[in-house]
Amino acid sequence: MARHGGQVLVDQLKELGVRRVFSVPGESFLAALDGLHRSGIENVVCRHEGGAAMMAEAAGKMTGRPGVVFVTRGPGATNASAGIHIARQDSTPLVMFVGQIARGHRDREAFQELNYRAVFGTMAKWVAEVDQVDRLPEYVVRAFRVAQSGRPGPVVLALPEDMLSSLCDAQVLPLPELAPPAPDKAAVGDVMDRLANAKRPLVVVGGSVWSARAADDLEQFARKNDVPVAATFRRQDYLDNSSEHYVGDLSVGMNPALADRLRDADFLLLIGTRFGDIPTNGYELVTPEAEGKVVVHVHPDPDLPGTWLRTDLAICAGAPDMLRALRRADAVGDIRWADWRAQARADYEEWQQPVETPGAVKMEAVVRWLSDTLPEDAIVTNGAGNYAAFLHRYFRFKQHGTQLAPTSGSMGYGFPGAVAASLQHPDRMVVCLAGDGCFQMTLNEMSTAMQHGARPIVIVANNGRYGTIRMHQERTYPARVSGTDLANPDYATLARAYGGHGEVVENGDEFPAAFARARAAGVLSVIELRLDSEALSTGLTLSATRELGRAG
Repeated sequence: MARHGGQVLVDQLKELGVRRVFSVPGESFLAALDGLHRSGIENVVCRHEGGAAMMAEAAGKMTGRPGVVFVTRGPGATNASAGIHIARQDSTPLVMFVGQIARGHRDREAFQELNYRAVFGTMAKWVAEVDQVDRLPEYVVRAFRVAQSGRPGPVVLALPEDMLSSLCDAQVLPLPELAPPAPDKAAVGDVMDRLANAKRPLVVVGGSVWSARAADDLEQFARKNDVPVAATFRRQDYLDNSSEHYVGDLSVGMNPALADRLRDADFLLLIGTRFGDIPTNGYELVTPEAEGKVVVHVHPDPDLPGTWLRTDLAICAGAPDMLRALRRADAVGDIRWADWRAQARADYEEWQQPVETPGAVKMEAVVRWLSDTLPEDAIVTNGAGNYAAFLHRYFRFKQHGTQLAPTSGSMGYGFPGAVAASLQHPDRMVVCLAGDGCFQMTLNEMSTAMQHGARPIVIVANNGRYGTIRMHQERTYPARVSGTDLANPDYATLARAYGGHGEVVENGDEFPAAFARARAAGVLSVIELRLDSEALSTGLTLSATRELGRAG
């Protein structure tokens, strides 16, 4: 039976198991919107393409399957580019469908025309434009396969509006089974032999497409061989932080003791992670020569290990498969690093002791209360800003799938991520931590949350500035403030204007009761924390940071 291209597209998405898409509508893909009508696929209508793309990226993170977003041509696509960049740097499977001008109008700079291959070619794994309506199933299946294969990432498909409205009788296609490369016995044996010769080993985990089973296999492998495990930036839920083998995260503002341990390690087992500038503090803690170290790098992309770091053994394999093989391998017979591992854990425990910040509301106390109180399966999201450093340092993630944050460091991510998480897991608590600058980038998606029934609790750390930039500014140009102060709304009143629940906390003792009321409200809730103007980072006040800048 002949159907228009929009219906063919939606039929193919259903065949691939898509149950929810995120969008901002545009006249360039009306046929696709018509295909979604009564399709059974939920269309979450967002208020900005950047928020829509971030929600789709969060869906990809949570499921391991491509998140799907529809945006219109020109400004719609460029607005969405922030989400595409996040998916690229975070190795998240995502497919973005972009409405395009009619085929006969191309290369005339028609209304909202873009060359999508040129615009997204450096961000996406694959960019294509579908010219023939009967080839839509072929392109969509390939897009999903590319988004998930090897190192996952974003794919962009442009859909000319006249192609979408054309008729054809194309049939849906199945998605080929994607079997990631598995490590062979010899490779696993080689890893264990190299570990046996180490004195100061460190396992570093990261990347995407993790699982609860992988987290358990990692715990069993670490326990059997008594090795310390560090997570990379915003991958802290890959191992229960209460495990005696978890020693912290290699992130922005990392524990100096862990930084020293990374520098001093003689054996690095890198599993899943790209291991770039953030975990190495700008390639300083581990230099490209990796002098004095044996480096084993496990990654599903065979081209990635060795791109900048001298690597002794590169294994092309998915992290879950490698961890399952390592768990089954015989333990190292002579463990010579028990004290090394124990001291690494003691360093982590010491780093978790709160450093008091100024003011009546203290972020370290709020985060520790959340860590001690939230259900173990609660999902915690955040974007970028100094407030996030409190979360990294003081919150203990207890199980996989509870941390949702951009390793790309994108501001504005936490709230769209929380909306997507609440829709994906309506039975679980979702808490978003956001700075006043971070939240204002995407808070218009409160309307999306209310419309579609998402119920995250947003905690806004309001210190009246772009805190991270102010911190760097005071260190480099002390007391020369420019472009970092913010005028803020009453966030609680704003939440109520959208139909949600709002609270303001000006004394830390009020926070538990305010959180309980927000939880009981059963709708989107915002709790604004009024922070002291001196509160700047986990370790230094604004004044102390300025003095360091003057001295330095």
